[in-house]
Amino acid sequence: MLVCPQGGFPRRSGCGSDRWWRTCGAASLGLLVVALLCWASTAYGQAQGPNWQEQVRKYAQAKDWESATRLVEQEIARAPQDMDVRAWRARVLAWSGKLAESEREYLEILKVAPTDPDNWMGLASVYLREGRIPEAQRAIDTAEALDPKRSDIHAARGRILRAAGKASEARTEFQSAFDLDPDDAEAQEGLLSVRRGAQHELRLGQDNDLLNYTQDFHDEWASLVSQWTSHWATSVAGGFYQRSGGEAGKFVGSMTRRQPKWGALTMGGAIAHDNAVIPKSEAFFDLDHGWKTGETGLVRGLELSYAQHWYWYRSARVLTLNGATLVYLPREWTFSLAATGARSAFSGTGAAWRPSALTRLDFPLAHWSDKHVFGNVFFAAGTENFAVVDQIGSFASQTYGGGGRFQITPSHEVTAYAGYQKRTQNRSDLSFGLSYGIHF
Repeated sequence: MLVCPQGGFPRRSGCGSDRWWRTCGAASLGLLVVALLCWASTAYGQAQGPNWQEQVRKYAQAKDWESATRLVEQEIARAPQDMDVRAWRARVLAWSGKLAESEREYLEILKVAPTDPDNWMGLASVYLREGRIPEAQRAIDTAEALDPKRSDIHAARGRILRAAGKASEARTEFQSAFDLDPDDAEAQEGLLSVRRGAQHELRLGQDNDLLNYTQDFHDEWASLVSQWTSHWATSVAGGFYQRSGGEAGKFVGSMTRRQPKWGALTMGGAIAHDNAVIPKSEAFFDLDHGWKTGETGLVRGLELSYAQHWYWYRSARVLTLNGATLVYLPREWTFSLAATGARSAFSGTGAAWRPSALTRLDFPLAHWSDKHVFGNVFFAAGTENFAVVDQIGSFASQTYGGGGRFQITPSHEVTAYAGYQKRTQNRSDLSFGLSYGIHF
């Protein structure tokens, strides 16, 4: 404490007390202001960190990627060497679907901070979404080696192993995540996803054609699709046909092999009690490959397929070449376009090619609880029904229609459709059908 040189407390006479207040008092006040500013800066910094991160999460939930990115860039400008802040930029890039940019950011961060398991886990997630399973496995293996006691890392490794078709190893990882944290919802869902072996869909259906020039046509059918592993699936189906007083039956079987890199290959065939109504036998194959383009923008994914189908009738042979494109749009909308070239050859006559095309738009109609309703509209031109002999090469047509799918529960759904076909020779066909599917 500053005192008067003559002893005692400062006085207004004898020791220059006014000057003491002007100098020493001002200095004390300045020190106090500096201390308050330092405390406020520290408090602001402590509060600012969680606040901006929480705000980024809110922007991400609202899919406001521009605002989320702007906020992260502001934080990076304040602390350009902070790898934790840069990791937030990598996350936002991944969440917004900019996977290549997110990958580059994670790789730059890992050059500086290679021992942070969060960054390896983030990089693994990006690789998984890009379909690069081996790279994802290597990245998540590194994350798990750095911190083997984190349930979220075990759950992430389980997802990657599940995508690689390694169900047994994935189950072990999900179990490890659950043992470390029984409240981990992702671990619980992961265990459920790999608990069952084969998964099946049984579907029963009925189709009708009301024709203005002959008796009505009716079909009844049943199919069973089985997903035995992530790589192998089979399908069997049986159908019964009533055509102008005649009856016929057919059995169809196929097998599908899936690989993450090159897509799916399906091969199959059919045999029938044709009764001169349907093909005696059939053979076909289908190649299918899909790409995920991102989670933002108009196109979220693309699927291309090519198929060939041979039909052998008693008096005719038909070959169809089919190419189709399926475009995945935002909010569960899809658009498909298919084109078919058909070569028909009859006994005693030459062969002829005829084109046809089909376009279809699928869209959601309603959602509540676990119930979902979807609708679709379609248009086809020049389409012939190669499954019925009396329709091959005999007409040109335009078809307009639509349908819907009602998912009652995750295991039960109903589909329906209706269409009107205007044909040459003043003929028409009003068609409609219904099917019921059970997943188990």
